[in-house]
Amino acid sequence: MNATTATPARTAGGRSARRRLRHSLYVVPALALIALFVYYPIVENIRLSLYKYSAFSPVTRFVGLENYRQAAQDPVFWQALLNNVAYAVVSVVFQVGAALVLAAALEELLGRRLRGLLRTVYFIPAAVSMTVTGLLFQFLYQPDAGMVNGALRAVGLSSLEHDWLGDPGTAIWGVIAMSQWQSFGYTTMLLTVAVQRVPRELYESAHMDGAGRVRTFFTITVPMVREMTGLLVILTVSQAFLVFNEVMVMTGGGPSNSSQVLGTWLYSSAFTGDDMGYASAIGTVMFLITFAAGALQLIHSRRKAAR
Repeated sequence: MNATTATPARTAGGRSARRRLRHSLYVVPALALIALFVYYPIVENIRLSLYKYSAFSPVTRFVGLENYRQAAQDPVFWQALLNNVAYAVVSVVFQVGAALVLAAALEELLGRRLRGLLRTVYFIPAAVSMTVTGLLFQFLYQPDAGMVNGALRAVGLSSLEHDWLGDPGTAIWGVIAMSQWQSFGYTTMLLTVAVQRVPRELYESAHMDGAGRVRTFFTITVPMVREMTGLLVILTVSQAFLVFNEVMVMTGGGPSNSSQVLGTWLYSSAFTGDDMGYASAIGTVMFLITFAAGALQLIHSRRKAAR
């Protein structure tokens, strides 16, 4: 009796194991590609950051943590890191915080036709090439013929005219402003989709209980779109520390390295200074920062969801 009942169970278990093995084989090619093109370059970059070498010579010299000590003593590295931090803070405030407010307003306050038109208008900048956008804003920031100074003159604020990209104090902020203009509509559209998925019954119940729009936003909209906002925070912070094209097109890291970010300083160290080991160390720092930011945000989101 026991042998009779055990045989079908053993057979079913064997079939289930074979099925799992078969399914796993479909995943192997994807895992192999990820390992080859993602994880191997990361590990290799960390290894190369421990060496001094040139792109034009096969000779490498092991220096341990010397490249990281060089970064710690490099004022341009710290300037670039601070610029990335400023980029991340402003991007989170505008591309996540302000975009969420706008997405909720589009769904709550406007009619269907006007809502669709505004979505299209907000999304258009995201469809424009970064190079084109950078060149466009270069013209806008021109000290003599640019529209920014022209607008200040038109409203009687000529004293505020400025060489926005030529001044070390404002160059990076001009680049950050351009980036917010281009990316704001894209994050707004993603958050609009998240807001649309919130059950309308929750808003109706809140209105019946006498809750105003502001309170409804903070007690219903914000908690219900937590997953999307968490994802956008991770993506926004990561992109802020990986930014490259915007700075290269508009300022090239100048004037006087005031608008350098880690990506442009890495490029300059590798291909202008031919210090490939130092550039690898900068790349490792960028990886560690973005990895830590993503991990902390995921841990925070899961703790909130578990409450």
